[in-house]
Amino acid sequence: MPARREARTSTAAADSDFAEFVKTALPGLLRYGHALTGNPHDAADLVQTVLEKVGSRWMGRRPFCDEPLAYVRKAMANAHVSHWRRTRRENLVAELPDNAVEQFDRLDNEPLWQALRGLPPRQRAVIVLRYYEGLSEAEIAEALSISKGTVKSQASKALVTLRLSLEGR
Repeated sequence: MPARREARTSTAAADSDFAEFVKTALPGLLRYGHALTGNPHDAADLVQTVLEKVGSRWMGRRPFCDEPLAYVRKAMANAHVSHWRRTRRENLVAELPDNAVEQFDRLDNEPLWQALRGLPPRQRAVIVLRYYEGLSEAEIAEALSISKGTVKSQASKALVTLRLSLEGR
């Protein structure tokens, strides 16, 4: 009987710990997701999908993970790239929706943010992981399952595109 009570207490503590983690990290994860995906709706979907997966394994994963925020961010980058690889094209709509969209970030009208959204998904992911996350080329290559040379070329192309976009403003 005491073993069951101890297991329930441990599970409740893990659930409480995960809820606190989500409450603290959610705004930053939504901004990070927005930077990866280019829009708040896909960002919210990405964050929810990853947090569902991580939350279901939180109790078993937590002791092995020193940096849960870094783990979740890497999972988000991997999930975004996997989704991008499956679809490989944008879905265009004929008309914009009538309802206003709630903005998660006030940077939407900033020239750099607009230029970043204009990058192809892989280039955007490389730039976000390099300059937002501060990952090395090797870490980015591992996270995106591409070679270090591809990371370098995608970063170079993205920076040229960003410079040209910002010079034209």
